[in-house]
Amino acid sequence: MTPPEPRRSRAPIVCCDLDGVVWRGDDAIPGAAHAVAELRAAGLRVVFLTNNSSGRVADNVARLGAAGVETDADDVASSAQAAAALLARTAPPGARVLACAGPGVTESLVARGFVVVDEGPADAVVVGWHRDFDFERLRRAADVVRAGVPFVATNLDPTYPGADGLLPGAGSIVAAVATAGGRRPAVAGKPEPAMAELVHERYGVATVMIGDRPSTDGAFAAALGCPFALVLSGVAGTAGEEAIPQPRPPFVAADLAPLAPALIDAFAPATRPS
Repeated sequence: MTPPEPRRSRAPIVCCDLDGVVWRGDDAIPGAAHAVAELRAAGLRVVFLTNNSSGRVADNVARLGAAGVETDADDVASSAQAAAALLARTAPPGARVLACAGPGVTESLVARGFVVVDEGPADAVVVGWHRDFDFERLRRAADVVRAGVPFVATNLDPTYPGADGLLPGAGSIVAAVATAGGRRPAVAGKPEPAMAELVHERYGVATVMIGDRPSTDGAFAAALGCPFALVLSGVAGTAGEEAIPQPRPPFVAADLAPLAPALIDAFAPATRPS
């Protein structure tokens, strides 16, 4: 079953990452919710794009609500959805897919008509971030990969920002499966074309991409053909994993709160809602 067509709008589209931008681990980043409200009040549509494939759509919507950001399911897109869309190009509905991943990947695969299994034999394998990855899951996924079936990774981020520092990301899990299976995967999430196509299909032309990881979010802004707005509340900056790119992105701020006014000045419609 193909997912329903999301609503589209003519408002400028602000694409916003989640980990390191709206929250770090379980903690909301101070000022982020108010910044989103300011952007919306200025006539900008804020949509949320995450490479973290573990959460289901409802989980991400609920987590945004808990962080003070009320949003619709239509305004959340994940690498899990991009991975399922990418796999659908080569695997038919009803194919058995081993999901070495979290509930978000399972949900997205089922929405595309796939049958999700925990072990082989399988017609394809999708690998994404999940906390219960272990040797047995590695063995099962690698067995299916070695069989030569389609192998899709949700994303290759090596880490993601937690409340107390950087945590292993999906790329670390994918690297283990690829090494044991002897094959490289097709990759779906930011900054890859599958995620860009998902954004274009759902939202149209992006106005700006906000993120904390230049190698992923910055590259994705280039793929979308829009400016990159870098926040230093995640992996970038002097205390982070990645340096601030040179030349600097057109927008750089400590976090979303001081970034919002600059984006409003640059991109808000001439006639704003009263």
